[in-house]
Amino acid sequence: MASFIVEGGHKLHGSITPCGAKNEALQVLCAVVLTKQEVIIRNLPDILDVNNLIDLLAAMGVQVTRLEKGVVKFCAANLDKTFLNSADFLKRCNKLRGSVMLIGPLLARLGEVTYAKPGGDKIGRRRLDTHFQGMANLGAQFVYEKDKLAYRFTTPNGLNGTYMLLDEASVTGTANILMAAVMAKGTTTIYNAACEPYLQQLCKMLNAMGAKISGVGSNLLTIEGVSELNGTDHTLLPDMIEVGSFIGMAAITGSELTIKNVSIKDLGIIPESFRRLGVKVEERGDDLYIPAQEHYQIESFLDGSILTVADAPWPGLTPDLLSVILVVATQAQGSVLIHQKMFESRLFFVDKLIDMGAQIILCDPHRAVVIGHDHKMKLRKNNMTSPDIRAGIAMLIAAMSAEGKSRIDHIDQIDRGYENIEGRLNAIGAKIVRED
Repeated sequence: MASFIVEGGHKLHGSITPCGAKNEALQVLCAVVLTKQEVIIRNLPDILDVNNLIDLLAAMGVQVTRLEKGVVKFCAANLDKTFLNSADFLKRCNKLRGSVMLIGPLLARLGEVTYAKPGGDKIGRRRLDTHFQGMANLGAQFVYEKDKLAYRFTTPNGLNGTYMLLDEASVTGTANILMAAVMAKGTTTIYNAACEPYLQQLCKMLNAMGAKISGVGSNLLTIEGVSELNGTDHTLLPDMIEVGSFIGMAAITGSELTIKNVSIKDLGIIPESFRRLGVKVEERGDDLYIPAQEHYQIESFLDGSILTVADAPWPGLTPDLLSVILVVATQAQGSVLIHQKMFESRLFFVDKLIDMGAQIILCDPHRAVVIGHDHKMKLRKNNMTSPDIRAGIAMLIAAMSAEGKSRIDHIDQIDRGYENIEGRLNAIGAKIVRED
C-alpha cells in the first residue's frame, strides 16, 4: 500500500482548479449503458473509482475510446451477456460501490441482471433498500442466490411506470430508479427524490438523450417512459468536495489561495458553512478567493449557544465535507458541535487528530465537539491510516498544518476520490511525498 509523507507548516499560494465531480461521474457512466449510440463524457477525473467503473464497462462489452485527457467516448451497442452472468462481473461489482447504479440501466436495457452487494467506504451501514424497492415498484422481481452471494433481478412483465414515495432522499437510489424509469412503459413519479446538482446533471444528460424528465431540481420527478435513447455529449461539473477541501487547506495553513472555475451556483451552502467557522470566502466571478488569515472565529447561534454543523440532504451540507470542516475547526477560535447524521462510523478517525493534539470530545458515533486552538498550539506530526476517502483527505489537511513530518498509509483510499492530489498541492506550495 502506498503512503504519503507530509511535511507540515508550508503555506499554499497561487491557484488550483477542481477536477470533474466523482459522484456525478459514477452516475453518468452507468447511464451510457442505456443507449446503443455513442456517448462522450468530458471532464472525467483520473481517479480510481472512475477508472475502475470504466474498466468494468469495457469488460461488459462497452467500447471505450479515450479521446484526450478527461474526455472518453463510449458505445454500448453490444453488451456481453456472458460476462454479465459471470463470477468476474460479480467480483468487480463487489469492489466498487458506484456499480450499484448499473442495476437500473441494465434492467431497462436487458430486462435482467445479477448483482453482488457492492463495496465502498467502511463508514457504517449503507443500505440498498431504496434501490431495490424502487426496482420492485417498477415491476422488477429479485431473489437472493446464496450460491453466488448475489441478487437476481428479472422483469417478467417489463418495467412499468408508477408513483413512488422514497423513504429516503438517496442520491444513488434516485439515480438508479430514474435510469430504469426513463425506458419503462407509462409515467413514473418519484417523490422525495434527491435533487443535488449531480442528480440534476444526470437528468439533463438523459433528457439530451431523448428522455422525458420534468421537475429537475426539485424533489418531485416525473418521467414519461420512452422506447429508446440516443447518444449525447456531456460535461461534468467541478467536484464540490474538492472545492471544500481546498477551502479547508487554505484556512488551516493560513494561506492565500484562489480556487478556479468552481461553478459557484452549484456549491449550495458549502461556502457559507466555512464562513460560519470564520473563514473568509470571497466570490470573484466563478472563482473563490481565500485570503490569508492568522485567526478565524467560529460563530455562535443568535441565542449565544454553541454552533452546530450537521449534514443534510441537498440543499443541506453534504456529509462528505464534515470531516474537512471538523479538521478546520481544530485551529479556529471557539467551539463547534459536528453532527454526522447519515453515517455512524465517519467520525472515528478523530482519535488520530486527538493524538496530534486536537481538542475533540467524541460524544457518540454521530457527534463530536471541537474546541479550537486558534493557531496558538500547532497540531503534532502523527502516523495515520486512511479508513475512507473523506477521512483520508481530512488527515492530509491536518498533516499539512502540523509540525514535522506525518505519515498517512493506505492512501489508495484518497486516490479513489482525488486526482494526483500530491502533485497538484505540491505545485502550490505543499510538501508531500508519495512512497510506494
